[in-house]
Amino acid sequence: MERRRIVRVPASSANLGPGFDVLAAALALHVEVEVVETGRFAVETDLDIARDRRNLCVRAFERLHPSDRFTFRIRSQIPLSGGLGSSAAAIVAGLVAADHLFELDADVFGLACEVEGHPDNVAAALYGGVVVCGAGGAVARVDPPTGLEGLLVVPHTAVRTAQARAALPAEVPLADAVHNVACTALLTLGLARGDWDLVGRGLDDRLHEPYRAHLYPRSAELVRDARSLGALGATISGAGPTVLVWTHYEQTAAVAERLRERTAGWAQLLRVPFETQGADVRALV
Repeated sequence: MERRRIVRVPASSANLGPGFDVLAAALALHVEVEVVETGRFAVETDLDIARDRRNLCVRAFERLHPSDRFTFRIRSQIPLSGGLGSSAAAIVAGLVAADHLFELDADVFGLACEVEGHPDNVAAALYGGVVVCGAGGAVARVDPPTGLEGLLVVPHTAVRTAQARAALPAEVPLADAVHNVACTALLTLGLARGDWDLVGRGLDDRLHEPYRAHLYPRSAELVRDARSLGALGATISGAGPTVLVWTHYEQTAAVAERLRERTAGWAQLLRVPFETQGADVRALV
């Protein structure tokens, strides 16, 4: 009997404003990967991704077991560019599938970090919720508070992650570093308490968003204007150019209407809940 697994993994938004390379949140857009022991290798997908062993999901799977006898059927709601953790989701899906198929009890998080190169998106994809990534592979998570919602503004024009990384300075003023430490503390405390005022006050960044604003000026303008549109605030998702607009559920519809006017013609608007569930795997008979 052929072995089959379906793995479902959420998208993620990293940095969350001040928490550069430290904070991330899972979002309710998902990649779904069905891995079937068909006796032959194949990647079946309608997505514009590699269909050979360069495929990220396959590469991750092969960190734990050869893929020669397996077919990978890949579907995804996650935009492939824009800073929504599509690569982290694919990596986690491949590792979780192999780990579950062969009952390996592997260090999926550690391996995923090695493949991806950084822990924030990986942690959110694997564990769900809002995650804090610390030194030595430490990860803490909290469930997003009830009533917190997200609106995603996904520009039609992508920005390469390497270009966004290259825009960052090697050093920053001490005052800006202190500002970000304070905002990160306010944000995490606000999320843990469900304190909307602290969440809104904690979304401000000085370490990466200002230095990348020239790469996506319309996204940067939305971040600056989010509070005037009725939102708690907004952050650049990962390296950008996608914007995560943070709202309380009572505000979301009105904020979405204003955003539709602002983004017409250059971006897609998605209403996406924060996701408490991380990677999930099912065996199929």
